[in-house]
Amino acid sequence: MYDLHTHTTMTDGEMLPIEIIRRMAVLGYTEVAITDHADPTNLATLLPALERLIPAARAFGITLLPGVEITHVPPPMIPELAREAKRLGARIVVVHGETPMEPVAPGTNLAACRCEHVDVLAHPGLITGEEAESAREHGVALELTSRGGHNRTNGHVAHAALAAGCEIVINSDAHAPGDLLDARAKNLVGRGAGLTRDQCDHILSLNIVDWVSGKK
Repeated sequence: MYDLHTHTTMTDGEMLPIEIIRRMAVLGYTEVAITDHADPTNLATLLPALERLIPAARAFGITLLPGVEITHVPPPMIPELAREAKRLGARIVVVHGETPMEPVAPGTNLAACRCEHVDVLAHPGLITGEEAESAREHGVALELTSRGGHNRTNGHVAHAALAAGCEIVINSDAHAPGDLLDARAKNLVGRGAGLTRDQCDHILSLNIVDWVSGKK
């Protein structure tokens, strides 16, 4: 199993980075991205810290993918910040999408979907067909989330992603131990968004390491 969207005490999460790794190993995960909230002030500190955690994660059977979630950044700045994140070693760059729960700047979804350095657009709310098409063209996966509030538009996101033919990922956006998903819960997120069992099986079996490598 994989999760490409998690948070720790380095920003607004409740778990130390190693704690989230240990808990996810027990749940059966093999690939985990820690993607704490990032803007120009903390990008250069988050990623080196995660690099130091890779050996400990490996000891628990987890491939740690150091990452960030670019959050509330003005849309014109997203491409450069995503590029800088990759330069600093990010394996996964998530952009905090236009969820209806927060005052995300209009244009964030489109800026993320048009950026080759972005891997996942998180909780993109009422994403448009144009934005989803751009996501497909630039290899940006659209997220279905279990996070309360953000998940209100999962059905719309799934429909838009399928119509455009872009990749879908199912993530927890975990901030606390109770947010972590076992395999059954991840499947329910997809089925609850209107996906078929086969579609869920495809999404949940995505080989993340190969997928990330194939985007380069």
